[in-house]
Amino acid sequence: MPLRTALTNMLGIEHPIIQGGMQYVGYAEMAAAVSNAGGLGILTGLTQPSPEALRAEIRRCRTMTDKPFGVNLTILPALIPADYDAYARVLAEEKVTLVELAAGSPKKYTPMWKAAGVKVLHKSATIRHALKAQEAGVDIIEIVGYEGSIAGGQPGDEVGAWVLLAKATSMLKVPVVAAGASGTGRQLAAALAMGAQGVTMATRFVCTVEAPIDQKIKECMMRPEVDERQTTIVLGTLSNATRVFKNGVSQEIRQIENKGDVDFSEVMPLASGSRTKKMWQETGDTQDAMWSCSQSLGLISDIPTCKELLRRMVSEAEERLNRGAQCIVASKL
Repeated sequence: MPLRTALTNMLGIEHPIIQGGMQYVGYAEMAAAVSNAGGLGILTGLTQPSPEALRAEIRRCRTMTDKPFGVNLTILPALIPADYDAYARVLAEEKVTLVELAAGSPKKYTPMWKAAGVKVLHKSATIRHALKAQEAGVDIIEIVGYEGSIAGGQPGDEVGAWVLLAKATSMLKVPVVAAGASGTGRQLAAALAMGAQGVTMATRFVCTVEAPIDQKIKECMMRPEVDERQTTIVLGTLSNATRVFKNGVSQEIRQIENKGDVDFSEVMPLASGSRTKKMWQETGDTQDAMWSCSQSLGLISDIPTCKELLRRMVSEAEERLNRGAQCIVASKL
């Protein structure tokens, strides 16, 4: 049986599962596969080199699915100079189902998007940011725990999803979605039991048949020795904490940061997006780039299709929720 929540009702999707934005992975092939499987697929806006290229990708995605899908827009002008106003206008003009806004404040663009009928989800790593986003009028808050594939983290924000989600669902009035190392039906059930309306996953979708990346990366991710300990945090000294795969590149970045008083130019050759893009699309060498991933690596042991993954998760979530309900004992009058 399908799981019905405020999220599925609001977005018109079958399963309460969103595919998060993934730079140089979130193309039409990925988003359409997730949407066709019953979730909400997400194009990654800044993966496209220009606003008009994003418009073309949105239209290409519509040739691959007739289901709802969204677009991630991550606002990091210091790291990714872009015409964010133009990207935002394209999303309104194309009337995508949802915008997953990360890093920046939703205040500037939310009125324009909502006037176009676009739902706005804000990705929040702290309760204070979630409350501000709610005040700005967003429709959904995505709460991201520190165990997730975070980016842009500030000192003092190192809080896991277990605490953040419990606090967010008790304080916020808008629907909450749980993010941060999700990948199983057990976690979906736990999120729903805590009051969330669904989950967002990124790393788990990287290791699916349809993910448009080199096969060697997927095979690396599912190896038993690549577990939840195989990630690390970089760029924290630059107030841009990012969880990435633990390899020679990320370890070198940490060594540079440990020297203190680091300028981004010192790590840029190691952290460059072009280097990561080459890994995803050409070499498949997981040891030769800085690439984002969450601790959900420890939960990955196969390469399913998106449809197989979502059906498995929902089935397991139903089983867990039913078992949980059996723990309730009727009191004797």
